[in-house]
Amino acid sequence: MAHIERAQAAAAAAGIDALLISPGPDLRYLTGYDALPLERLTCLVLPAHGEPFMVVPLLEKPAAQASAVGTLGIELVAWQETEDPYLLLAGRLPAGLIRVAVDNHMWAEKVLAFQDALPGARQVLAGPVLSELRMRKTPEEAASLKAAGAAIDRVHHQMADWLRPGRTEREVGKDIADAIIQSGHSRADFVIVASGPNGASPHHEVSERVIEAGDPVVVDIGGTMPDGYCSDSTRTYSVGEPPAEFATYYDVLLRAQMAQTEAARPGITAAELDAVGRDIIAAAGYGEFFIHRTGHGIGLETHEEPYIVSSSSRVLEPGMAFSIEPGIYLPGKHGARIEDIVICTEDGSERVNQTPRELRVI
Repeated sequence: MAHIERAQAAAAAAGIDALLISPGPDLRYLTGYDALPLERLTCLVLPAHGEPFMVVPLLEKPAAQASAVGTLGIELVAWQETEDPYLLLAGRLPAGLIRVAVDNHMWAEKVLAFQDALPGARQVLAGPVLSELRMRKTPEEAASLKAAGAAIDRVHHQMADWLRPGRTEREVGKDIADAIIQSGHSRADFVIVASGPNGASPHHEVSERVIEAGDPVVVDIGGTMPDGYCSDSTRTYSVGEPPAEFATYYDVLLRAQMAQTEAARPGITAAELDAVGRDIIAAAGYGEFFIHRTGHGIGLETHEEPYIVSSSSRVLEPGMAFSIEPGIYLPGKHGARIEDIVICTEDGSERVNQTPRELRVI
């Protein structure tokens, strides 16, 4: 119940009367329940003052009871198919609500239904309250991220088995997706195999392009572990000896990424950490080719707070976990990215990914 109690206290401090949390990462964070997102309403209700309860469809009540919710002592309010669950929920809340916060992932149809059921209450997003809690990982959450990092590292260690001339990106991607599951993940969330000129597109996925000798290949992969925590790691490989131009800027990128991981610690701002690597890349003449932020937070979602971006004055704190992934992308030619997940400690940071960052020629 610790997460729920902290969320209620944070809601009260923010002037929010109740949090309405539908299936998704926030619900899993608060209760451990990985509920199916259905057209029928499932919603955890956290009054700022009062006892929490969860509205569930009657046919989903056994699943909710069998989940971690069943151990938390939260009242389950089941609704029949002929009932309006929004009015049922509204009728259990105190009169005179002024502000209610809805889950950032709540479907629009449910948000609009709550507007009708709670006409006197202004709706705001729950994200600003819950993200402040979720971005500071407990030791148990840090351990989960380390396990996820070790699992995705095992996949990168096998890359020489799959990357070779004559194979398509899609063929390699299928092998990687299978290996992500075999490594201990419950699902593969994304697989990027960006060879040759496709490497200049940071979010290229896979295609029918045939990998050629001398191709640099950006491999960015991640998945979700059985406990819900995510992995995300990028390494760039070369299938045979790479072009001289690529080798030159890869060395610049490596220096930038290593400097940023060394600089990551409590007290530095997200903008300052972004600048550590960006300044190195710009000084070498590649600044215009580093076209995205340095990183993103990670936990029960692959992308969450804190974001390591030049516009953020957020001061990093112990327990914050995020990626450090600078990249250099030359349109029409090739590209490179190196990504590690790091967790801020009391006086520095710890990398959860341990595969070599130097260019690996396969």
